[in-house]
Amino acid sequence: MSNKIDLTKWQWLHQPDRFELTETSVSIHTTTKTDFWQRTYYGFRVNNAPALLTETAEDFSFSVKAAFQYNKLYDQCGVLVYHDEENWFKASIEFENASISRLGSVVTNLGYSDWATTDIPTGLKSIHFRLSRRGNDFLIEQSKDGITFTQMRIFHLHTIQTTIRVGVYACSPVGPGFPATFSAFKIESCSWPKY
Repeated sequence: MSNKIDLTKWQWLHQPDRFELTETSVSIHTTTKTDFWQRTYYGFRVNNAPALLTETAEDFSFSVKAAFQYNKLYDQCGVLVYHDEENWFKASIEFENASISRLGSVVTNLGYSDWATTDIPTGLKSIHFRLSRRGNDFLIEQSKDGITFTQMRIFHLHTIQTTIRVGVYACSPVGPGFPATFSAFKIESCSWPKY
């Protein structure tokens, strides 16, 4: 199966200053003070990270490989489901320090974000994500090789109706920026078995 991206079906949310689009990859160079977060614990609200998204009303499985050269606290990249500023989901690999990074996800419902993480070695330079949708329920999985995926979490987005936007994002909440490249894009029928 071809991993070519039909870019006529994708649109920027917060187009970055520096990016490159090819038939098979998307590269984003982040800028400082960009992120997605709503209220919880920290109190602040940020909704300015660059994301390249496509729209769908169907159940699906979306997989992509993220490769990165992050190096500052909270530098992150991954996948995004976006309904509006107060209702969205992101899964990412995020830099913490020279020893550990965080493989994590954020579910934001009704304007409040959560944050679930597990520590991983910082030396990892790429990861595959697979996101599957059934109605308002979602499964996010990760893989080091793009073949064997393991579950990160199952979650629900309360307010979405039918159509949502899904794609990739990268951001640098405190650092000066870093390059992230996404490839091996695939959107297909939902591979998440019905319960």
